[in-house]
Amino acid sequence: MLKFIQKQLRVSTTRNVHFLDYAHESGRYILTSYPLDSIFTNITSNFTRSEYFSNHFDGDRTYGNLYCSIGSCNGIVCLADDHKGLVILWNPSTRKFKELPLFEKPYLFYQNHLMTFGFGYDSSKNNYKVVVVLHYEGSLGEVAQVKVHTLGTNIWRSIQKYPFGGVSVPVMKGEFVSGTINWLFSKESLWAYPRFIVSFDLVKESFQKISPPNLGGMDVCDLSALGVLRDCLCVTTSGDDIWIMKEYGNKESWTKLFTIPYMRDPSNSRVFAKPVNIFEDDQMLLKFLGDEQSYDSTLVFYDPRSGTLKDTNFNKIPEVCVESLMSPCSLC
Repeated sequence: MLKFIQKQLRVSTTRNVHFLDYAHESGRYILTSYPLDSIFTNITSNFTRSEYFSNHFDGDRTYGNLYCSIGSCNGIVCLADDHKGLVILWNPSTRKFKELPLFEKPYLFYQNHLMTFGFGYDSSKNNYKVVVVLHYEGSLGEVAQVKVHTLGTNIWRSIQKYPFGGVSVPVMKGEFVSGTINWLFSKESLWAYPRFIVSFDLVKESFQKISPPNLGGMDVCDLSALGVLRDCLCVTTSGDDIWIMKEYGNKESWTKLFTIPYMRDPSNSRVFAKPVNIFEDDQMLLKFLGDEQSYDSTLVFYDPRSGTLKDTNFNKIPEVCVESLMSPCSLC
């Protein structure tokens, strides 16, 4: 059965876009899934809806807690919730779920904290891993603790300390590409610029820096957003340029795709757009954030041939993944 599923994954081309909601009063997660092509026509009647009730809901959740999709791989969407260290695997195609063991957070973590996640495939073990980086103010200063969960085990392992300093830009998720998870980090604090790219190798379980596009010969620059297009790492610079790394890890392979043609609000210099998906005809789906410190977003199309932008009627944080028969339970 597993070999059949892996073969099905290799030929699968159907992609859906998924949006996550949370019902605070009941601990219910709601995943709404649309065919990706439906975004072109703004048709919202063709969708599926799945619900999941957490085994760890006890009514004490506050509205300040964050929940989001932290990535997808081979048809499995990984969801995280910072309330109690909760991570859920979810296949929207089969509507199957799996809760991972809760990970512990230090007591001091709750006083001044930041958390970011990653989910991806370890090819050396034919298995999947979830990574969480916890930043908090400890008794001896700032701490960056790294935990890894290998699916099929019942533990979260603490591994080497994060080595590069700075803090992750608080978008809660890293980008999986070429066996690595990639985040944007700020050299100073949270929303500050300049920034640099940090990569975590899922096989070696080690960190490295990834050189950005050559924008002055520095290893840090004004990077606004990180994404993946056609299995390649991509970045948005503060100059509204989209760059793609055609060969992962090769800094010479950075190639500029285009400049996003939109007008900024003079009162907000940090409006930015993140690439979400590129279609066969090279049209691109972009996530526009009007304010980096807001989790609201707007999805728009960009047509590079005409240089035009077109709104969709979707305004939540999206996750795009292929359809698959992979069961979350079979991964654990």
